[in-house]
This record gives sequence, C-alpha cells and structure tokens, in this order.
Amino acid sequence: ELRCDLSQFSASLKSCENTQNTSDTNLNKRTKSIYTPLELQFIEMKKQYKDAVLCVECGYKYRFFGEDAEIAAKELNIYCHQDHNFMTASIPSHRLFVHVRRLVAKGYKVGVIKQMETAALKAAGENKSSLFSRKLTHLLNVNPLLKLDDSVDVEEVTTDVPDNYLLCICENGENLKDRKKGDTVIGIMAIQPTTGEVIFDSFRDCASRLELESRVLRLQPVEIILPSSLSDQSEKLINSITSMRLRDDRIRIERMETLHFEYSHAFQLITDFYAKEVPDTTGPQKLSVILSLDKPVICSLAAVIAYLKEFNLERMLYNPSNFKRLSSETEYMTINGTTMKNLEILQNQTDMKTKGSLLWVLDHTKTSFGRRRLKKWVTQPLMKSSEINARLDAVSEILLSESSVFGQIRNLLCKLPDIERGLCSVFHKKCSTQEFFLIVSTLSRLDLEIQALVPVIHSHVKTPLLQNALLEIPELLSPVKHYLKILNEEAAKTGDKTQLFKDLTDFPVIRKRKEEILDVLSKIQLHLLDIRKQIKNPSAEYVTVSGQEFMIEVKNSHKSSVPSDWVMVSSTKAVSRFHSPFIIENYRHLNQLREQLVLDCSAEWLNFLDHFSEHYHPVSKAIGHLATVDCLFSLAQVAKQGDYCRPTVQDNRQEIIIKNGRHPVIDVLLGEQDQYVPNTTNLSVSSGERVMIITGPNMGGKSSYIKQVALITVMAQIGSYVPAEESTIGVVDGIFTRMGAADNIYKGRSTFMEELTDTAEIIRKATSRSLVILDELGRGTSTHDGIAIAYATLEHFIRDVESLTLFVTHYPSVCELEKVYPEKVGNYHMAFLVNEEESAEQKGTNPEFITFLYQITKGVSARSYGLNVAKLADIPEEILKKAAHKSKELERITLKILRKVWGF
Repeated sequence: ELRCDLSQFSASLKSCENTQNTSDTNLNKRTKSIYTPLELQFIEMKKQYKDAVLCVECGYKYRFFGEDAEIAAKELNIYCHQDHNFMTASIPSHRLFVHVRRLVAKGYKVGVIKQMETAALKAAGENKSSLFSRKLTHLLNVNPLLKLDDSVDVEEVTTDVPDNYLLCICENGENLKDRKKGDTVIGIMAIQPTTGEVIFDSFRDCASRLELESRVLRLQPVEIILPSSLSDQSEKLINSITSMRLRDDRIRIERMETLHFEYSHAFQLITDFYAKEVPDTTGPQKLSVILSLDKPVICSLAAVIAYLKEFNLERMLYNPSNFKRLSSETEYMTINGTTMKNLEILQNQTDMKTKGSLLWVLDHTKTSFGRRRLKKWVTQPLMKSSEINARLDAVSEILLSESSVFGQIRNLLCKLPDIERGLCSVFHKKCSTQEFFLIVSTLSRLDLEIQALVPVIHSHVKTPLLQNALLEIPELLSPVKHYLKILNEEAAKTGDKTQLFKDLTDFPVIRKRKEEILDVLSKIQLHLLDIRKQIKNPSAEYVTVSGQEFMIEVKNSHKSSVPSDWVMVSSTKAVSRFHSPFIIENYRHLNQLREQLVLDCSAEWLNFLDHFSEHYHPVSKAIGHLATVDCLFSLAQVAKQGDYCRPTVQDNRQEIIIKNGRHPVIDVLLGEQDQYVPNTTNLSVSSGERVMIITGPNMGGKSSYIKQVALITVMAQIGSYVPAEESTIGVVDGIFTRMGAADNIYKGRSTFMEELTDTAEIIRKATSRSLVILDELGRGTSTHDGIAIAYATLEHFIRDVESLTLFVTHYPSVCELEKVYPEKVGNYHMAFLVNEEESAEQKGTNPEFITFLYQITKGVSARSYGLNVAKLADIPEEILKKAAHKSKELERITLKILRKVWGF
C-alpha cells in the first residue's frame, strides 16, 4: 500500500513490480524495509505536503528527493542522480534562500524541512542512534516573507517588490433564478503578507463578472485561492486574466476543497480561531465584528485562515478592526476594470508595463511604501472636495514654500529601506537579526531627525494634512529606541544571537547558560596545569585545529611521555595531538551547553520580537504618515512640470471645464520637442452643453482627446495638479468608458457582444454625477443596427441618465441629436485639412490626402476619411482606387436614403 501510494508524487520512484521482486537480502537491516530511514522520513513528509517541492536539511546541505529533485534540477540547473530508491539533488545550506526564491518565482510551492536536533545534544540524548528528527519550518509560495534564516543578505529588505496580494474568491448564487442568469454574490479577502494589509469586499455581480474583474485588476494579485469548482462565468474570467500574463509573471491559482467555503464549516473554523487561538481576552468582541460581515466574505476568510496557517502567517488576521473594505462608493470614485484598462491607469495596453500609464506619470516617490500608497490613490480618487483640497493645499505648499524644511524632509525619505515590509516581517517573527537591526535603527534615526525638525514644522508647515502627519511621527516611533539600546550592534549585524543582548538582567536563562559555559571553560583551563605535569612540559598550551579545541600537541619524538589513556585526535609527520579523558568528557559537555545556548537564545529572540510587536500598530501608523508625505512630495514634483495648474474642485457641481488641457501621458512621452496640441473642454449642466458628440477622420486624435478629459478629472480628484491652463471639476462619482474593439475568446464573447456588455454595465451604473465616455459604439455589427443602437443609447444618457457624456462616432445620423436637444448637446469634430490640389486632380478616383490638426472644433465632420488611413498603411494603389470609386458611389446612395428617413 505504501509503495503504490508513493507513485502519485514521485515519478522517479522505482516501480512497484521491481520493488516486489527485491529479495530479503536487500532489505535495510534497521527498518526491515527497502527504504532507508531518511527516505521513510521523506515519504511521511511528502504525504502531508503533496503539492510542495520539499528541500530537506541534511547536515551542511539541503536535499531534494524524487520528482522534487527533477524539478529542482530543471529549474535551478543543478545535477540530479539516482541514490537508493529516489532521484536526488542537493544545494549548500548558505544558498538555500537564493534557490528557494527562484523556485517560488517559477510558481512552485516550496517547503523547507529543517533538522530539529543538533549533533552534540543528540549524542547526549536517549535517541542518539536514531535518525535526526526533522520538521517543516517554512512553506513559501509567493515570496510572502522572504527571510528564511540569519544568513540572508540584509540588502534584500531594501529591494522594491510589487504588491504581493493573495486573493481569495467565494461566490454564492442565492437562488436558482440568479444562477441561471449568471448573477451571483461574490465575497473576496485580499491579504498582502509583506505589509500585513487585509482587504475584504462583497458585491453582486452579473454574468459578465465586470465587478469581479475590476477588483482583480485593481489588486493585481500574485496568487488567487479558489474553491475546487466555480461558476462557468467566473472560471472564464479567471482564465482570461491569467492567460494575459507572461509565463514568469503568471498569477498562481491555488484550489482548495469546496468544504472550506461552506458557511457552516467556515463559521465553526472562524469561531474556533477567534475564541481559542487569538492570544488575548478580546476574542469574543473580534468574533462579533467578523460575524457581522457578509456570508461570502466570512467563507473567504475561513479559507484564508486555513491557508495562511500552513505558512504560519495567520497572525495578521488576529485584529479584524484593521480589515478594510475595498469598495466604498461614498468615499471613492468608481473606476471599473474596463475603465482602468481603457484609460491605462496602472499599466499601458501595449506590453502591460507601468511605463506609459497614469501611475508612471505621477510616480516620483522615494520609498517602496510610498509607491504602494500612491497606487491606491490613483485607483481610488476621492469624492469629498474637502479631502481633495486638503491634498491640493499640501501639494501647493510644498511647491510654493521657500522654507528649507521641505528639502530636509525629502532628504529623509531618500534611500529608506522598505520599513513597511520589514516591520511586517518582524511582526510575523520571520526576520533575521540583521533585518531587525536595520529596520529599528532606521526608525530610531527617523524619530530623532523628525523630532529635531518639530519646531520648524510648527512654524513653517501650515497645511493640516502635512503638519499632523509629520508631528505625529515622533510620538508614534518613541518606543523603538528602547529596543535598539538592548541590542549589541556588532552581533546583530553578524547574526550572532548568543551575543545579541547587551544586558542579560532581563534574560536569566541566557545568563545561567553562559555562566555554566564559563564554569566548564575555567575547569578545562585549570586542567592545563595537570597536563603540563603529566607530560613534563611547563610551557604546553591548548591548540585548535580544524575546529577541534583543547588539544595538546606533542612532538612525535616525545610521544612516550603521553599517558596511555589519552586519545589521539590527529597527527602530522612531526606532531600528534591528544585529548585527555578529562578533556573528552568536559569538551562534550561544553558543546552540549553551547548548542543549548543557541537554542535558548533563539527562543529569547522570538520572545523579544513578540514584545516588540506590541508596538506594531503605532509604528505602522507612523510609516503610513511617511507614505502619505512621500505621495504629496511626488504630486508636488508632478506639479513642477510645465504648464500644470491647480484644479478648482467643487461638490454638487455637474461640470468639467478645462482650458487648453493636454493628455498627461502623451505630454510626457513627447517631451519638449513635439508639443502636444492642447484642447479646451466645456461640459456643464448649469451653463452649457453636457454632451459632446465628436466626429472626425480616423487617427485625428478623438480617442486621445476623450482620454485626456477623463485623466485630468481623475488627477484632479486624486489631489494632483493637472496639465492645463485652468481647470474646474465638479466631483464626479464614477468614470465609465466603452472604447476599443476586441473580442474575448476566453469569456466566449464576440467583439460586438463585448461592446454591448460594457455598455449595459454603464447603463446600469452611471448616474447624473458620472462622466460617461463611449467611443464608436455600434461598429461591431451592420451599419443600420449600429446606427440605431448608437442613437438610442446616446439619447438614453441625454434624456434619462443626464450624465456628462463624450460620444465619439463615425455615424453622421447620431449628430442629429443636437437638433433634438439643442441646449444639452453639441457637435464637435477633430479639425483637419484636405489637400485641395491633390483632391481636384483625383476627381473621386483616389483617396484624399489629410493633414491632421488635432484641434477640437465646433461642427460635424461629414466624412471619416478612412481611405486616408488605408493609404498610410500601404494598401496597394489599385485597391485604394477601386475603394475610392466605390466609396463615392455608396455615399450618394446613402445620402438619398437618409434624406427620406430623417427628412433632411
């Protein structure tokens, strides 16, 4: 049974048939088995962690066995060979971290199994002849906390990593009717193990799963936990998102048994966790907070608890008052997944990199934690003008103040390690002594430096947002310096826990062990006097060779003077080295005490980290203040760019007025050589049009213009200056976009279906306070159907929704809505010039030659000049001539029909 069971996780295991044919003479004498004791130990471990690549500590190296060894050989480029019953491969202990990180980056879950006994203590114990006991100490899958031991290079903590969100999704089709329609209620929990952030949300989603997609795109998780089965619609969405990612950047999917997501099971697990496992008396209060959450969120949380326990990272869930809801429609502007992609908020649509996105334009942060906060700001523009103006006031002050204090604060932020991640590593007791010292000394230095600036901050910093953040930091960081005083700097930097604590008054166990060690050392030193007498050499001294201590070195010519009960340890041609019986006994005892000291110091180190973690929340708050200050400095840097202005942001005003605005990304990409053509926008319910219908030639700049309006609105509500001469923004509650033509094979939707699904979502969600942008609606179907859909949809937004709307179209008929709603709708086009001489010569047989002016202008462009684009794309001349002739013919026929239908 054992042998057959092994085949499921080890492809390289010898076949059962061969095993059965093994004669009794080949059996291991100690175990009466064909497996060695180490192999049997591995088999038991592998049964528990079937989905993990296990690296097993064996002396001074880590070994992989079976299929794990083959994976390691392929991914780490190391040698793999047959040894007894398994393939095996090994890596040196000091390179463990590097190799584990490489395996994790490739998408593997990795288990680190360490020896739980040391050689000297084991030799003194009752089980001295048995196998070393081993235990899984680390399980890693998405670099949740990178530190594995004290040998890690401390610089690792300073490197920047993206958000490492672990996202758990649970859905609940409430009734049969909903399930048939594809509607469902979804709950999510998102954990960022590197920073300790916990986010939850629950929402109703339709068959398109646009709400779920929005949240996944905003969080950009590196791992998603799912039940073993999901609805078809959700599965298709997950497949479409994961398929877009590059191989080494692919989102890891972890399936868990559906049982974990059932409410009755989840309720029991969460009750046990908060009532029994959380180590304080507030468990019942915390449990009541959790049980007030929606059922799908509770089910997601239960699955996350079960999952994080495997990694010993469940501590971040102890305090539910720190959980934050992701979506808050009253607090933040709605930017759904489609809009985030279309406006290229976080990444460009070409290669999915940050360059070319709005975040790229705004990001001048100096710290990793500041960068993470700015990313949140960019995806969650504010809705209260008071909060927006508080940020704008702070940015203006940094920009305009002549005080040197701002330069000093900026310098403090430069070259800071990622103290937010480091603090979380400390909280989970995963940090090395080097990392702890780096984090605590950095925090202590910040405390002192900001404390020194307090008088200047009081007198020179006026805006409340900046002043409050800066003045609170010293108070929040004040407990930190106490911990720095306890530590021996040199020992902390070298990772020597036995010398880590300066004063052992508070560490009686360590003090007692060190006294015992000194006692044995002094006995050994006194014994030297006896040795000198025995070998009649008054100058004899102990020597240490190859790590062996307290040896007496005797010339081979004088070996006769050595007592017969002495044991020779080593020798050369000239000398021999011995241990006396007294040394043998006491040296063994000394090594046992030394190894016990290491274990005692490791235990005290963990207690020390626990004690420090009591200050986790105030220190975390201080780091949050630093992140806010970093973001404000970043936005001030953006404002320094040429021709940026402070927007006027007002509540309860339906208007977007922009004088000579520019597209923020294109403006930066073009640089100073090619100036972006500015354009003015005037959308206002109270004093003018609130709908712009925009026509014009292909490649004339229509899409860039409408994106520019949306991005300037987003920037204003983030609290940033905007690329314009003047700007007045009435707070919008959401930006909804439909642009671009692409099918979605993974979701099983055609181009036109994708187009209408997005539009249906906008119709459901948009309000009179929203900005709606529709680009070429209706182009995915026949012309008459397309015109009808475009006309009816736009009329719905004009008459019923009453939102601010930008509508780009190539259908001139839609422009007739200006006549129906003259006070609300204006027709515009992107200006261009037709080369008259060339056109006259062509006489309708060749496409026109167009010069784009990229200027928004009143009036309708009757034609789209698509053949001009065909010409630019190098379509063959004979095809262009035929197309031009056919275009003129169809234009005449269409005009006659439209005159009859529309009466013009």
